[in-house]
Amino acid sequence: MQKLPIDTTFLKTTLLELLHIPSPAGLTDEIVHYTGAKLDAIGIAYELTRRGTIRAVLRRNMPERRRSSPACAIVSHLDTLGAMVREIKPNGRLSLSPIGTWSSRWAEGGRVTLFTETGRHRGSVLPLLASGHVFNEAVDAQPVSWDQLELRLDEDVETDGDVRALRIQIGDFVSFDANPELLENGYVVSRHLDDKAGVAAVLAAVKAIVDSGVQIPMDCHVVFTLTEEVGSGARAVIQSDVSEVIGIDIGPVAAGQGARERGVTIPLMDSAGPHDYHLTRRLLKLCDEHGIHTNRDVFRFYHSDAGAAVSAGHDVRTALLCFGADASHGYERTHISVLSDLAQLMTLYIQSGPTLAEDRHHRLDSVDSFSHQLDAGQLAPVETTQPDVTELVRLNEPREPHEPH
Repeated sequence: MQKLPIDTTFLKTTLLELLHIPSPAGLTDEIVHYTGAKLDAIGIAYELTRRGTIRAVLRRNMPERRRSSPACAIVSHLDTLGAMVREIKPNGRLSLSPIGTWSSRWAEGGRVTLFTETGRHRGSVLPLLASGHVFNEAVDAQPVSWDQLELRLDEDVETDGDVRALRIQIGDFVSFDANPELLENGYVVSRHLDDKAGVAAVLAAVKAIVDSGVQIPMDCHVVFTLTEEVGSGARAVIQSDVSEVIGIDIGPVAAGQGARERGVTIPLMDSAGPHDYHLTRRLLKLCDEHGIHTNRDVFRFYHSDAGAAVSAGHDVRTALLCFGADASHGYERTHISVLSDLAQLMTLYIQSGPTLAEDRHHRLDSVDSFSHQLDAGQLAPVETTQPDVTELVRLNEPREPHEPH
């Protein structure tokens, strides 16, 4: 196992290209085409599901004696947050419903593209009371709610009829501009780093593996899903020979959280419950052995492709590897070094083989070869010496008569 050079120029270029392609959940065909072309250029075969989820496979190339190894899967998602036209108002403004779970306060002021079935239109998402010159302090008193927003089209429209004349309909998709910035100090600021930064890191890791020609002890399925932001994600794309699923996603940086914009963040638990004990500790050990800084965390309001795989009934070990990013689901910020470290850890994991030897088998006939999380010392009973009550209390002993004062 060896550390491989990560092509950071490729990583940055790929990230910018991904961010430039609109892909709110449900409108992802174009980013599927882009990702497939990227895999073609790297030189890795892949297949698509009906809706476009991509499964590429890095084939194991170790000696024949190791070929009974199960497969692992590394999963990231191509879909982003967005919105959909819910209502065409009489004044020509549009009401929106969010795609994915995100606050309307992050949508306010967003520049967007509305995609009809035949074209596109530009616009801005504004609060219902948008002008301080007209509404004064009432602007600041508005509730935070998607019902308090509307889309103002950059078109000559004053009525709902004007809007319909542009062939705009209820159900049209609205994509929010990413507005990415890659700063000289290494910071990356943009909407939709969740999870396009993760996808860029995955592709950089795959490129490093292919370019180096290193030996791989187990097949690695590299999966790109399309519906993580709306909850389904990797539910239906994990094959039966996969024993380990690692999700690659954003790690929210905030007060009280362990995620940071340096190093790789490894959460031990999220909303789906604890991730696999053995797999997460193994990833932490890989980082320790190879000098990759790690941050441990527990995510409280968080769902991922790894959790989706388990909730669908797949009998797999799961873990989550994250790039720490501030202001998740808003104007997110991370650092290019985080994405490079994340890609580096993936290359080490791909080279490392199954987490436990018994995972080579789909089923075990006995607990004899099943894993242990605790050793004899941890399981030993705690001995608490109890005092002898008879030594503490004088029983049936003659007492001296009580003398009055």
